[in-house]
Amino acid sequence: MLTLLKNARLFAPEPQGLCHLLIADRRIAAVVPADEPLPVTGPAVEVIDLAGRRVIPGLVDPLVHFTGGGGEGGFGTRTPELALEEAVASGVTTLVGALGTDALTRTPAGLLGKARELAAGGLTTLAYTGSYQLPPVTLTGSVGNDILFIPEFIGVGEVAISDHRGSQPSTHELARLAAEARTAGMLAGKAGIVFVHTGDAPSHLEPLREVARTTAIPLSQFLPTHVNRTQALFEDGVRFAREGGRIDLTTSTTAALLADGEIAAAEAVARALHARVDPWRVTLSSDANASLPRFDAGGRFVGLEPGRLSSLFAVLGQCVNDHGIPLERAIGMASTHAADALGLPHKGRLATGHDADLLVLADEGWAIDEVWALGRRLHRRG
Repeated sequence: MLTLLKNARLFAPEPQGLCHLLIADRRIAAVVPADEPLPVTGPAVEVIDLAGRRVIPGLVDPLVHFTGGGGEGGFGTRTPELALEEAVASGVTTLVGALGTDALTRTPAGLLGKARELAAGGLTTLAYTGSYQLPPVTLTGSVGNDILFIPEFIGVGEVAISDHRGSQPSTHELARLAAEARTAGMLAGKAGIVFVHTGDAPSHLEPLREVARTTAIPLSQFLPTHVNRTQALFEDGVRFAREGGRIDLTTSTTAALLADGEIAAAEAVARALHARVDPWRVTLSSDANASLPRFDAGGRFVGLEPGRLSSLFAVLGQCVNDHGIPLERAIGMASTHAADALGLPHKGRLATGHDADLLVLADEGWAIDEVWALGRRLHRRG
């Protein structure tokens, strides 16, 4: 069956005007301006008229805790797994799963199983081997083997630096881990990215700079997240991006975290652009189903709330509506840039040959009317 989406006001992410999109199986077979003849007609073609509604790429989220997170306050503070129903309604069509603080009761095997459960529901799901701690937990006995032989594993993470919950890795340990992930990624045709949880210790992103200064590993092998968690960390992140690295901003937050000094993700995007950071060096992630914990000055647990996958689309809207960032530029932060950083060439764009992952936006307000993933409509509002 072929599907023809007529009269889409297309942002690919660049604005393309009114277009028709032909979907064949899982991919986009053609993109044709609306004033040209339809690419194909006939009884084998399902035709859907979008009547000029905006169509954007499906969102790409580099950090989702498929199997839940938390537990820093005891077993009663564990957060739940991600539900398929929540995922398909969120607008995120490509999700990368990670373990976090807890790699004892949650495992790479459980993470992989959950990834395949969500994939059976129509989404594209990938994952990182390892967790906050070093040496990393793996399925096959090594990071390199996990990346090379398990299709879903595209890198290692969420490795913790500058955080009291991490293993306080040395420069040598970080360099060895990055080298293993990089080489295995090259052999497997993957990014081999090292996805890095960054805490609020004064060292900030300096451990990653030290690796780049003392080895042949480039800053771009790392993708540090939570860079908007404090003002000082954000300022260091701006410097890091100017030095050739990438930074990831967390969209899930709480009133308490904002009161403690976290910068809201949309505001952080606006500040980064104002500071003339190359937009391609900035990504957004939801940290969905992780705990968003608070600790006092002595490092004692105060409380937590779970991250939400829906926050990624919400922050995309805030970038556009509250900060005046053009939609095509904001889309990059929530989709295209992450696809590039993670080595996913068929994601984050709506063009011939790319995966048919797309969102149909509502005519009024900031809302999703339809979610399409790999050529299938998974969600329709109402």
